[in-house]
Amino acid sequence: MATIANNIQEQHRRIAAACERAGRAQHSVSLLVVSKTFPAAAVREAHAAGERAFGENYVQEGLNKIAKLADLRSQLAWHLIGPLQSNKTRPVAEAFDWVHSVDRLKTAQRLSEQRPDTLPPLNICLQINISGEASKSGIAPADLPTLARAVAALPRLRLRGLMAVPEAAADFEAQRQPHRALARLLADLKQQDPPLFGGLDTLSMGMSADLEAAVLEGATMVRIGSAIFGARSYPDKSPSISSSTPA
Repeated sequence: MATIANNIQEQHRRIAAACERAGRAQHSVSLLVVSKTFPAAAVREAHAAGERAFGENYVQEGLNKIAKLADLRSQLAWHLIGPLQSNKTRPVAEAFDWVHSVDRLKTAQRLSEQRPDTLPPLNICLQINISGEASKSGIAPADLPTLARAVAALPRLRLRGLMAVPEAAADFEAQRQPHRALARLLADLKQQDPPLFGGLDTLSMGMSADLEAAVLEGATMVRIGSAIFGARSYPDKSPSISSSTPA
């Protein structure tokens, strides 16, 4: 039976193979282990296998794991990758290291105001609704320059790049298209204002099913969960818990 450590090794092998195909260095793509719905013990096991970055979709679930793994806090980077409601920004600003799902200026402003001065700046990705799906969070591509400029000006935040959850596609070439579009958005943004945006370095895209397509189109961070921990069993969610971003 495959273990979490074995599954992690397999995902790194996939990343390495995809990087080789794309003519990229393997270290140019990092693995974000998506631990949503899995217990703190599974995160601890993944950490023992060498992983340091973990993604959570639901604020309270993430906070609970951060507390349970307090002894590892200095060794872990916690990423919120699910939609963030305005009334939940304070605990996120106080506990997480990254937020991938910012799609409103109000949310960014609250995170900035509530980020403690004693912590490093909170790393921010702007979520793009790259496939234009009504059911998905994220801003329209046309709205990116305005939001990016406003977020980049906020204190105690560090704008890092873009994130997207493309519409599922079984065909490899179809998988590549939205990732290519997101990479182009980032490149265009950097070109528009190099002093302000030239340092943006993150394309958070690619999941268990489309890792290879994302890496081929320039992903710098892939979000992998089910291929590491196995199939998820979703409990009934209370209204206070944000909706999911698959990985």
